[in-house]
This record gives sequence, structure tokens and C-alpha cells, in this order.
Amino acid sequence: MQLKKMLRRKRLSAGRAPMILFLCQMISALDVPLDPKLLEDLVQPPTITQQSPKDYIIDPRENIVIQCEAKGKPPPSFSWTRNGTHFDIDKDPLVTMKPGSGTLTINIMSEGKAETYEGVYQCTARNERGAAISNNIVVRPSRSPLWTKEKLEPIILRNGQSLILPCRPPLGLPPPIIFWMDNSFQRLPQSERVSQGLNGDLYFSNVLPEDTREDYICYARFNHTQTIQQKQPISVKVISAKSNRERPPTFLTPEGNASHKEELRGNVLSLECIAEGLPTPIIYWIKEDGTLPINRTFYRNFKKTLQIIQVSEADSGNYQCIAKNPLGAIHHTISVTVKAAPYWIMAPQNLVLSPGEDGRLMCRANGNPKPRISWLLNGVPGEIAPDDPSRKIDGDTIIFSNVQERSSAVYQCNASNEYGYLLANAFVNVLAEPPRILTSANTLYQVIADRPALLDCAFFGSPLPTIEWFKGAKGSALREDIYVLHENGTLEIPVAQKDSTGTYTCVARNKLGMAKNEVHLEIKDATRIIKQPEYAVMQRGGTVSFECKVKHDHTLIPTITWLKDNGELPNDGRFTVDKDHLVVADVRDDDGGTYTCVANTTLDNVSASAVLSVVAPTPTPAPIYDVPNPPFDLELTDQLDKSVQLSWTPGNDNNSPITKFIIEYEDAMHEAGLWHLQTEVSGMQTTAQLKLSPYVNYSFRVMAVNSLGRSLPSEASEQYLTKAAEPDTNPTAVEGLGSEPDNLVITWKPLNGFESNGPGLQYKVSWRQKDGDDEWTSVVVANVSKYIVSGTPTFVPYLIKVQALNDVGFAPEPAVVMGHSGEDLPMVAPGNVHVNVVNSTLAEVHWDPVPLKSIRGHLQGYRIYYWKAQSSSKRNRRHLEKKILTFQGSKTHGMLPGLEPFSHYTLNVRVVNGKGEGPASPDRVFNTPEGVPSAPSSLKIVNPTLDSLTLEWDPPSRPNGILTEYTLKYQPTMASRQVDIATQGWFIGLMCAVALLILILLIVCFIRRNKGGKYPVKEKEDAHADPEIQPMKEDDGTFGEYSDAEDHKPLKKGSRTPSDRTVKKEDSDDSLVDYGEGVNGQFNEDGSFIGQYSGKKEKEPAEGNESSEAPSPVNAMNSFV
Repeated sequence: MQLKKMLRRKRLSAGRAPMILFLCQMISALDVPLDPKLLEDLVQPPTITQQSPKDYIIDPRENIVIQCEAKGKPPPSFSWTRNGTHFDIDKDPLVTMKPGSGTLTINIMSEGKAETYEGVYQCTARNERGAAISNNIVVRPSRSPLWTKEKLEPIILRNGQSLILPCRPPLGLPPPIIFWMDNSFQRLPQSERVSQGLNGDLYFSNVLPEDTREDYICYARFNHTQTIQQKQPISVKVISAKSNRERPPTFLTPEGNASHKEELRGNVLSLECIAEGLPTPIIYWIKEDGTLPINRTFYRNFKKTLQIIQVSEADSGNYQCIAKNPLGAIHHTISVTVKAAPYWIMAPQNLVLSPGEDGRLMCRANGNPKPRISWLLNGVPGEIAPDDPSRKIDGDTIIFSNVQERSSAVYQCNASNEYGYLLANAFVNVLAEPPRILTSANTLYQVIADRPALLDCAFFGSPLPTIEWFKGAKGSALREDIYVLHENGTLEIPVAQKDSTGTYTCVARNKLGMAKNEVHLEIKDATRIIKQPEYAVMQRGGTVSFECKVKHDHTLIPTITWLKDNGELPNDGRFTVDKDHLVVADVRDDDGGTYTCVANTTLDNVSASAVLSVVAPTPTPAPIYDVPNPPFDLELTDQLDKSVQLSWTPGNDNNSPITKFIIEYEDAMHEAGLWHLQTEVSGMQTTAQLKLSPYVNYSFRVMAVNSLGRSLPSEASEQYLTKAAEPDTNPTAVEGLGSEPDNLVITWKPLNGFESNGPGLQYKVSWRQKDGDDEWTSVVVANVSKYIVSGTPTFVPYLIKVQALNDVGFAPEPAVVMGHSGEDLPMVAPGNVHVNVVNSTLAEVHWDPVPLKSIRGHLQGYRIYYWKAQSSSKRNRRHLEKKILTFQGSKTHGMLPGLEPFSHYTLNVRVVNGKGEGPASPDRVFNTPEGVPSAPSSLKIVNPTLDSLTLEWDPPSRPNGILTEYTLKYQPTMASRQVDIATQGWFIGLMCAVALLILILLIVCFIRRNKGGKYPVKEKEDAHADPEIQPMKEDDGTFGEYSDAEDHKPLKKGSRTPSDRTVKKEDSDDSLVDYGEGVNGQFNEDGSFIGQYSGKKEKEPAEGNESSEAPSPVNAMNSFV
């Protein structure tokens, strides 16, 4: 039969006597809460209730106390072993045992040494039912040895060097706590640059002049003996250097690229990386192929130490620390293996059986390595224990069958591996006991109607009794379809009604007898408030009354209590409570609030509330319409990792209903002072569920909106820092372009602080050749948006991806983009270049494309260089003026417009990529045919008379071929009728008079001009060209008027006509300027020109065909009479 503890259930009735209940089936070996009256006549094997720890370090200055307490019936006797043999305490006058206990006291304060009693102790508690044993208690005195004397030489080093100050404390028991101080017992400041390692040494990543001091002192504190030892002071002198050469990080500890760490389950795993470098390196931690446990991971010593508490086997793996400064980064991999001392899966539990019953003791433990399970019987190994046919040991289980009273014993289960052991005592107690009911007789239970009723029936017996409940004197057993029968004997009535009132009988039976007990149940009416206080508005100085009428069970007496704002009423005579009413006289503004009526009975309580609003007694002013007042009382609740509920109280709407609320947030961590829109909600809402992003320090504010506009913002809410998480997104705008022929420059748009989702934002940059079988190559970088891969082949396609990560983990797998390594100049010139002259100003060029592999870059197009051959005299004066046309893409032909007729041209073609031009093709020469010449450069009228003219002109600026002749066109200016008039004498005389007057006028003008005088037509001459000299009119072939041939005086300063009376025509070069822009001139497929050429030299004078050396058949100066 099994001993049962009846679990106590809370009753709804008040003020009833407590019940002592028993453990059901299995109970704790260290806590058997039996009824004291029951223990008086029940035998029980010993149970160890208190003992000293397994590893017991004592203070050698005090007496040694080794605890061993046990209980049992009859009371147990105690004995000890020391180092595996019996310890006879009677023979040692310094050792005494506490009466009624197994606790030892060793008096070493009077004489003796603690070292004498160092050893392994074990306590045995024994009575007639068995023997329980304690753990092996290893007793060792604490030690706090002094430092060995040593001579420490001063340390002298240059500014910027690294330094390790060794501590090497003496070995103590337990190990001391290390810290560094100066002579004044002030702790030395530590930082990312200067810090103490786990071994106690003081590490400097780089030293500064202010590190110079003579009192670097390492202290060791031994807590067990409350003593502190100190090392000899270390002197450090830092010499300032003219220039500090910066250097990438290297690790001071641990050494190498990898190391191993072993830790036990449940302990604190501490991993350390300390690096030197200039500037001071920063340390980052990641777990390869995993993430660090968020709630158990802590960073110490400026992130140089990673700690994981309550470490388990799942924390095994490779951890990587990364030391980084602007000059580079290094990493060290620590392989962590978590072992485990044995730990319980199921410890054996005490077992109470009746004669003839069966049972089991199970002992299950785990560890790494798997622990070995062994059994002892009353402290004796199971292999040599006396045989018992009712007992069978099967690995971690002992099976009992048909037990008898002699089978009672205490069994010990030992689970051990190389890292420790577990020892548990569990007794088997064979008893034959008739049922006993431990609940007090005639207990009265009072329950409110329509609520559950619980009737207790605590019991004990061996074998385990069966329990039945009856109602009334002659009632039948209660069925479980209406009632609930609990294993601990309690009867539950789920919904008690008035007819549930009555007497209930609990009956316990086993084969040794029967016991019964009666309890009584009364059902009471619930208390109700039938007249609740109502909302009231009262002017200042008035009197307000709240009413609260209560209906209750006539056997229960309620008490009525009034509260204001959930607190007591003010201690003020203005507040009076009279039966069902609360009266507040002479109302003040601070009387406004919530008033609550509470009705209490011994079984239940109810409450009701009403609000009092206090207003001014003055008449209500005319309403003022305005934007709302700001909301207030912002509160954050339901704070989860990615959401929070924001609630607020609206401000006054100023007589215009609020239509919506605008919620904004501020990220104080990344963008302090900037507010962003979070969401908008209806004006009827005063709460909003907000979605949040990880690792953002949120503050919220709310604005109300009505038809007149938006309110001022509310006060900011409290800040809420969301937990860090791995990034949600990866960098965008990822590109791969080479800046040199042997590199690949990978760039990306970095994440902003809001997108980082956690501290330690970094980027994992990966690349591999697109057409190769290579694995991905990766590097982790931070605080940059570019990474340069060196040593790449020229212009090879690469697959690239950039993944974000932080201290929590990695972002999702990034998209793969394609880029190219750097371009180089093309290697091959276009071939088979030939020219087809279309006309005197246009030519078509053809060429063969170059092989794609020889381009070594992105094909930009083909570029034609062409120039006109010049005479030797011209060539000496100026460099050749080369013109350039570029044809984009893979074109294999192009048009050259704007050529000069009758000229020699030379050209070559080059292929162009993103790096530049390739080699030029061999030069090709071609000639343009003759074209129409330009007009003569100038025309002069020389020696005009009344009946003759002499004309002189210059050759055309562009002959465009070999000149063969000039064509002269002219037309008389008078008709034949005028000639008849000219033959008349009067007309001839008149013309002579006019000529004489003109001659006189010219002489006068000449004299005045030489004297600086002015004449009336000067202003007109300043504004217009001289009317006496006009070019030949092309439409009618006539000449304009001319002045006397004798007038060769220079023209005025403002004249537009040359002094030699030359009429020059503007040059009309056929220029490519009208076609486009510079070297990027282009053509359409039909040969039409869409670009331009560029000439870097200054424009040369127009000239004819340089290749034609034959002189013109017409002289440069020609006359016509």
C-alpha cells in the first residue's frame, strides 16, 4: 500500500480550522509532513534532513562543525566514517556529537590544527527499519598563502606599445578574487584599452603617457578567511614617441587561431579574448552555425568576456571572437564542449507498502558522459547485501513483489561519472494500518450559492483506503456524474445550490477496517447592491449624496465601506456616512473623482462606483471652437517583443468632435529628436496596438484632429526599448565593378540604424566566379559600404551577395547579383578598314569587329580618328588637327560628314571599352573629289570714272578644286531714256555744276576733318555703313553708288567699311559644329550625321586644295575697265 499526502485545497468558507493532508503515492525523502499524532505510533525508517556540503571548506581559525541531521521512528542513532574507515569519536577528546543528532563539533580553537582533520567524512543514521547515509563530505581548511618574494624591474616602453602586467597570485583554497589598485587603495580605471583578464593579469592594448606610474599593485582577496594579500608594486614608464605607427589587431590572449574550452552543465561559461593594436581594437562575438542565447548571454569587461549562464549541452559548438580596428581584423575560434556531472531525471522516492503488495523504486539520472547507476541497501552495496526474494535489482529500478514487514529498508541510489556523483536515500516502509480520517469531525462549510463547494476528507491507511461520500443519514454513495471525487478524498460540488445544504459523510475502507467522518454544508444567498450610486455633477459649494442599498443573506451581516479613488475617504467633517448614503457637503474642486461603495460579508463582497464632477457655479460661457487640446496620460501596456499597446486620455475637443488621432514615434537611439508617423486611428479610440521593430528605443506621442485642425503633440510616453533581433533586410544597391584590371570593388547601400535590429551591425560579403566551380569566399566587415577583392582575373563575371548580421544573428539569405572584375585596355585593333567616298563632303568607313575576348571590358563602341593632310609650310606652323567620331555599340560602319572637297584625308579606327581605347588600326588614306568653290574673298572698286570702272578681287577662301575661270556679271543702272536726256546740253551743264559743288563740299569736309571738326552727318555715319560703297546687288546685277576715286582718305573710326573700300563676304566654312558634340559624334543607320567632331587647335585660315600645286589661271588682282 502507498502512503498518500492529501493536497490541501483552498475552501471558500472563512475562519475554518486548518487540515493536515498527506502525500499521494510518492513523497520527498527530505520532507515527510505526517501528522504528529500519527507519528507517535507509526514506525518509519531514517531520513537524512540536513547535512554539510560535499565540498566543505572550513575556516582554520574556528571550530569545525560537520552537520548530519535525520528523523525516523524510533529516533535513529548516528555513526561516522573518515576516509572510508570507522571514525571513533569517543577516542578523540576534541570531537563531540550533538545529543539527538549526528552533527560533529571539533574543538580546534583550544588546541589542535585544522589540517589534522582534513579528510572525507560520511554519516550513517540507523534504526530498526534501516540505515540512511549522507554524501561523502570532503573537509578541507581554507588557505590564503603569501606571494613569493620577487624583484620586479621597472618596465620602460614607448607610447603605443602593448603591455601585460602579470599577477600570478598564490594558489589558495578557494581561489582568490583578483583586483588591481594603487598605493592609496584606489581601483585602477579600466576601459576598452586597459582591462583585467580572467587570469588576473592586467592587459594594455596600447599604452599612453598617462599610464606612467610606480604603483601597479595586484591584490588577492581570500573571502573565506577575509584576508587580502598584495603583490610587490610594478613600475611602468611610458616614453613619448614622435610618431605612433598604427597597427592592426593581434591577440594577447588566447594564443593562436583556435583553442578549446570545456565547461560543466549548469555552470557559467566564460570565454575571453583580449587584443592589442593601435587604435584600440573592438571585440565582437558570434557563434558559428548558431545564435547566442538572448536571455542567458552577458558581455563583461568591455565585451572582451562572453558569459553564458546555466550552460547546457546545447551550448556546445564553436564561438568566434573578432578583434577589429580601422587597419584590419582578426578572429579566434574557441571550441566549447559542455560536459555534465550527473543530474536527476527521476530521483528515488520513499515508498510505503502494505504486506503482500508490489512496488518499484526508480532512479534515473543523466550526464555527459552517461552516469553509472549503483544501489546500496542500508549503506551496503547491493551485490553483498542480504538476499531478499521480494527484491530484484534491474539496472536503475528495484522491483518489489509480495513484500513483507522484513522488506523495510533504506535504499541508496548512486549515479556517478568522472565529473561527480549524486546520492539519494529512499526508504521502503512496509506497514499494516487500518484507515484513519484526519479531517476534524463535524466541520462546517459555508458557501455562496452558484459557486463551487469543496468538502475535505484527509485520510491515511495501509493498504490505501477507498473513499466514498454520502449525503444524509440514509443516502446512497454520491456519483461522479454530478460530483467530483478527488484522489486526496475531497468532494467537490461544482455549482452549489440551496438544495446542496446538508450533512455529508466520508467513509474510508481497506481490508484492515473502516473509518468515517461527517461534515456539514450551508448554502448562503449572494450579496447584491440593488441601488447603486449614480454619476453626479455638482457646483462648487453645493451638497451631493450617493446612495448604496444592499441585499444579503439574513444569516450574514454585511459591512458597508466607502472609498474615494480606491482609497479611504478624506478625514474631513464634510463627508458623512448614514446607513445607505454618503453625503459630501460644501463640495470643492478636489472632491471630484470616483466614489465606490463596497459591501463585505464573511463569504463574499460586491462593489459599485460613481463619478462626481465639480463645476464652477458661474454661467456657462459661449462655446469656443478651436483645435483639440493635446491628449495626456499616455501609457504603454502589453509590452511584447514586436508590439505594444498605447493608451491615452483625450484632451478637450473644444466643441468640435475629434475625428482621428495621429500617433508618432521617436527613436531615441538612432534618430533622437525626429518624429515619424506610426499610425492613425479613429477619434473614437483611446488605445492602439502598435507594431514595433527590434532594437529601437521608442517614445510615442499623440495628436488629436478635428474639423478645425490638429492639436499640439502630447507629452512623450515613457521610453520602450525593444529586444534586439537579427536584421530583417539586407543591403540594397549591391554592385560589383573593378577599378583596376586585377580587382573587384563590391559596393552596397548600408542599412540605417533603424534597420539594424540590434547592436554590432556588420556585413558578410561573399563572392565567387560565375563560371567557375569555386566555393563562396566571404569576409565580415563593419562600418563600411565597400570591399575590394584583389588579385582577380581581368574582366571576369562574379556572383556577389551581401548579408547583414548583428550580435543576434544573420538576416535572411541575400539575393545574388552579378558583377565584373576590372577592365583593361583592348588588345586588338579593328581590321579590314576601308573607305567608300560618297561625295565631296561625305565618306563611309567600314571595319571588321574585334574578338570579344580581346576587348577585356564592356564594349563602348568604335572610335574613328581622321585628319586632313597639310602642306609642309602649314605643318611647320601648326600640329595636325585630328577629328574624332565615336560610334556606340557593335557597329561596323559609320559616316564621316563635313569633309572638305578636293582634299587628302587619313584615318584609323580603335575599339573602346570602359577602361579606354585599344590600339589603332593601320592608317587609311582617301581623297575627296572637287566641289563648288566659295565666292571670291573680296571685291574692290578702283579708279571709278564717269564712263569706266576698275574691279579687283581676291581668290575664294576655299577653291575646293582647281580654279579654271571667273564669271563676272554686271548690269547698267540707267534706262535708255535717261541716256537720251544725258545728251542734252542743259543736262550736261547741270551735272557739271553738281559735280563742282560736290568737289567743293568734299574739299571742305577734308579740311574740317583734318582739323578735328565735325559735320552734321557724322552721327549718321557712326550708326550706318558708308552709303557710298555698297556691294553688288545679286538680284539685278547692278552696282551701288560710289564716291569720287580721288577720295582715298581713311574712314572714320566708327565706319563699318574697310579703308581700302573692300567688300568682304563672310567665310562660310562647312563645319561639323552644326552636327553635334565633340568626339561623340554619331551617325544614323542611313549615314546621316548625328554627332560632331572636335578640333583642339585654333582655326586655320581657309585654304584651297593643298595637293594642287598648279597656279590659278586668273591673277589674284584682276581689273575690269
